[in-house]
Amino acid sequence: MCMIQEQPFVSVIIPVFNDVVGLKRCLESLKNQTYPENLYEVIVVDNGSNVEQNIADIVANYHQAILTNESQPGSYSARNKGISLAKGTVIAFTDADCIPAADWIELGVKILLQNPKCGLVAGKIQTCFKEPKQPNSIELYESLWYPLLQKEFVEKNHFGATANVFTFASIIQEVGVFDSSLKSNGDREWGQRVYHAGYQPLYADEICVSHPARHTLQQLSSRARRIIGGRYDLQQKQERSFLKRNIIFLFNVAKYAIAPIPMLGFNLLLDNRLKTQTQKVQVSLVMFFVSYIYVWEMIRLKSGKTSHRG
Repeated sequence: MCMIQEQPFVSVIIPVFNDVVGLKRCLESLKNQTYPENLYEVIVVDNGSNVEQNIADIVANYHQAILTNESQPGSYSARNKGISLAKGTVIAFTDADCIPAADWIELGVKILLQNPKCGLVAGKIQTCFKEPKQPNSIELYESLWYPLLQKEFVEKNHFGATANVFTFASIIQEVGVFDSSLKSNGDREWGQRVYHAGYQPLYADEICVSHPARHTLQQLSSRARRIIGGRYDLQQKQERSFLKRNIIFLFNVAKYAIAPIPMLGFNLLLDNRLKTQTQKVQVSLVMFFVSYIYVWEMIRLKSGKTSHRG
């Protein structure tokens, strides 16, 4: 690997789809970084947002940000477009709905340079609520049962969620870009390619972004459909045996159909993270909702439909 200068130029890549509010918040946090402003760029990739979102008008307010477009649906195809334009020797990934800490770039670069053989550094993704002291049942469910556990992703599965990842441009050149056919789990597939190339991904708790929890059933449903669709698509690509693919499919349908039943007892009787009986009942109902979204989406995909982008 080539030597990297002490303070390398960084390209931050942000895919966006119909989230102008989150994008503006994200760009505001990136405008006020502790890293030298002449040493980083922000590449916003509009992945087919509605015209009324006015993404271009928002990006134009930030002198370090440039806007490009990617017509192929999916955040990984959008990230690949950003990679193709990036000038940096260090590439940083986050999402439009994330809020990077003020020292996010500085610490990401520092830890990456200290560990040049890690392949990628994944930072903490901290869930936050719309009303911090009064999260609703959907936010509680997502924070407890749907968190982005970067440390676990790195240590057990050898990848980092692209809401908060730093890597070298040379690593991408070596292992290739993201699989643009995936709507979800593309970060897992790419990170495991990095791992199998001989690198050891690293988790760093101090590199932090905040990520608002979904707070409506529509938002949660969209995320659930995207995630299960990504898992389904990845399994279909990786498992060549027709028989095994179908056995896995049937097992997963049964698992998600049955799983909420024993979890109901756990939620009501044993889970001390839920403080009131009302919370326990409401979160359990949300769990049933998500599980059956999973089942319905897998059946829909099995019938030949296209995975949801979310």
